[in-house]
Amino acid sequence: MTDAEIRDNVELHRYELPVGDEVAIVTYNLSEPNLMITETLVPQALEGQGIASRLAKHVLADARDRGLLILPVCPFFSAYLQKHPEYADVVHPRYRDILGL
Repeated sequence: MTDAEIRDNVELHRYELPVGDEVAIVTYNLSEPNLMITETLVPQALEGQGIASRLAKHVLADARDRGLLILPVCPFFSAYLQKHPEYADVVHPRYRDILGL
């Protein structure tokens, strides 16, 4: 699996990673320059394989490339960012303060 398999489904406002018959997703609302991450969903059959982390890394890199600021409303994304402060530059300043980044 490569990150090339992750795609931004603009019409459904979500990043998607198909794995077999399942699809893991990160939903968002885009209001440039802000990208609000609302939910990360990984099917139960795919849990424990690092799928959510792969999605997070991809979304954060994409936001950085596009000059967007992340508003991490999703609990998984908030926790991920607290564990990976190297992405602080991609997080909206108000959320940096909230998350202690």
